[in-house]
Amino acid sequence: MERNQGCQDCPARGQHMFCGMEDASLQKFDSIGTIVQFGSGGVIFREGDNCGSVHVLCSGRVKLSATSREGRTLILKIARAGEVLGLSAALANQPYEVTAETVEPCRLKTIRRQALLDFLDRNPDASMRAARTVAKEYKAAFSEVRRLALPATASGRVAGLLLEWTREQSPAGAPKGRCMVTLTHEEIASMTATTRETVTRVLGQLKRDQLIQIHGAALTVLQPQELERMAV
Repeated sequence: MERNQGCQDCPARGQHMFCGMEDASLQKFDSIGTIVQFGSGGVIFREGDNCGSVHVLCSGRVKLSATSREGRTLILKIARAGEVLGLSAALANQPYEVTAETVEPCRLKTIRRQALLDFLDRNPDASMRAARTVAKEYKAAFSEVRRLALPATASGRVAGLLLEWTREQSPAGAPKGRCMVTLTHEEIASMTATTRETVTRVLGQLKRDQLIQIHGAALTVLQPQELERMAV
């Protein structure tokens, strides 16, 4: 565990709204919270737990999931560096809505809920960015619902997820349509409301139809228009 490494020098600064605060606000933000390291598979918080802290993801990726009463788990998204975990629960003073589990080794800045609220009260720039971040999360959640509910087939849901990943992961200046798929077929099934066997079959068919190309964990969408048509 390390304390308070500088946010101003973070490579993810500017990639997400909350991390793009003005210098004065960012300096104050550096004075609260603790830097924590998690290994792969570490649980940061669980759905239904009281929200005592928020967590800024400095590096690595985190799986956010929810569980039904029947015990079925749905992976909602994969959070990446710069995102704030537990922010909406902290602002609403409600339990965590999801479970956050690391996909790979992660570094996070953990801030006690009250310390964050006090910081937001004193810093209008940060407060506005927090509000915009929650609004962006709401919009993303709505998009997730559309991706799961609207495509009539499992193929359409898988296609929509692949397109979403390529849009999120393509770095500036790099060829579009590429992403790294490090989740298992079972985890992809959890994100698309289908089964592991169906995901394996759909990915195989997309490869045979030359709509995608897979080399190890690297996936390239060769015909995005066809995947868009499937995802409608």
